[in-house]
Amino acid sequence: MKLFRIRGGIHPDDRKQLAAGQAIEDLPLPALLHIPLQQHIGAPASPAVRRGQRVAKGDLIAQGQGVISAPVHAPTSGRIMGVGSYPAHHASGLSVPTVTLQPDGEDRWGDQIQGVADPFALDPDEIAARVGAAGIVGLGGATFPAAVKLNLRKKYRLHTLVINGAECEPYLTCDDRLMREQADAIVDGIRIVAHALGVKQIIIGIENNKPEAQAAMAVAASIDPTIRLARLPARYPMGSEKHLVQTLTGRETPARGLTADIGVVVHNPATAFAVHEALRFGYPLVSRVVTVSGGAIAQPRNLRVLLGTRVQNLLDHCGGFREEPARLVSGGPMMGQPLPSARVPMVKGSNGVLALTAAETSLSQPMPCIRCASCVQACPCGLLPLELAARIRAADLEGAVRLGLMDCIGCGSCAYVCQANLPLVQFFNYAKGEMAARGRAKQKQAETKRLIEQRAARIEAIQQAKREAMAARKREADAKKKAAATTQAATAETEV
Repeated sequence: MKLFRIRGGIHPDDRKQLAAGQAIEDLPLPALLHIPLQQHIGAPASPAVRRGQRVAKGDLIAQGQGVISAPVHAPTSGRIMGVGSYPAHHASGLSVPTVTLQPDGEDRWGDQIQGVADPFALDPDEIAARVGAAGIVGLGGATFPAAVKLNLRKKYRLHTLVINGAECEPYLTCDDRLMREQADAIVDGIRIVAHALGVKQIIIGIENNKPEAQAAMAVAASIDPTIRLARLPARYPMGSEKHLVQTLTGRETPARGLTADIGVVVHNPATAFAVHEALRFGYPLVSRVVTVSGGAIAQPRNLRVLLGTRVQNLLDHCGGFREEPARLVSGGPMMGQPLPSARVPMVKGSNGVLALTAAETSLSQPMPCIRCASCVQACPCGLLPLELAARIRAADLEGAVRLGLMDCIGCGSCAYVCQANLPLVQFFNYAKGEMAARGRAKQKQAETKRLIEQRAARIEAIQQAKREAMAARKREADAKKKAAATTQAATAETEV
């Protein structure tokens, strides 16, 4: 199919050969699972179990709260050891609400697990409800609740479903292996998603550095004439949702808008596989495929990991380290987050664990910007990273916003080509966070002002009511006095 050129982008050494040849294997059951209640964008789930409770695999252990949320299920059967706090799978290392589960070794599914014989006989609302109940979120890393995306059909006129099989981040091969090994199941999940969205066109985009995945998906997709396979150039950040849609359709998503604004919804192959598992068999999302790679890893692998498994268990299964890593990263090296330690648990959005050597990490000291404009050429969003960084360093965050800061996707292409080794992505992330904090503070001030005004209006209304009541009583008393005086005068006149 015809592809459209997008601006910017880079061609980093993908280093996928480290793990691409390794078939997916199941990680053995760990001694303990630490399952965070916040594994998705939106409100955290609320615990639905108590200490000492026995649970089966797939049992609900935390209920989603609100529209943008997702439930959490037991990854295996066992006993709840506690509901407390545990370090998060996040660079901060802060503790978050977590359910600790001790596996019993039986890995027994609960009795309530039941699939649907024909998912295509269900109406879209029922499919979305089942996907939501299964706790499925975007497994490409965004972790947006999948059921919310399925319900976009109610608000937008959708016509195309795009499956993002680009997996453009270096090192990561979990989607590649999943598409090779589970192509039929993924296509089934894709068709179920398309049925729920009511779209008539499906495009599967896979980069050309994954020929085996392209071949497997092409064969599996041949059963449905509405599915087209797009062979994408290996170029970072091809996996960016908006840039992928522009490459495939030639249409640009509005600034700070959704691809749904132009009639397109994007899902990940792993998400489609999870939908297949949920609808066909009734399995909630309790595990995911993870790439463990990097120059410091003794045996890079692709592992199917139960959610809540500590990163250390994955590292041990891969033979530990060849050498002490300079950095431990969750996700890819471009947009991933450094991990504070190997104690943290795996979550729904963690598609990779990288142990990078000093040679693989650019730890050179930053120098003054030489205004070579390499960052401008690399930026896929058409921004001016050098000007954004200058504004941010001068504390002119509003100026950075006017130059398009909020359109930055944080892909790191600018930092990759920066000859001065400037931490551009860190500048931009700091500025976004600061602007978000200012926005929250401003919103809080506005809300406080509104509440104060409401209170003042309420007090004034009460006082006004009191004044009116007092005036009414005074009028009533005056009327009584007047009536009494009139009566007394009339009596006196009669007596005379």
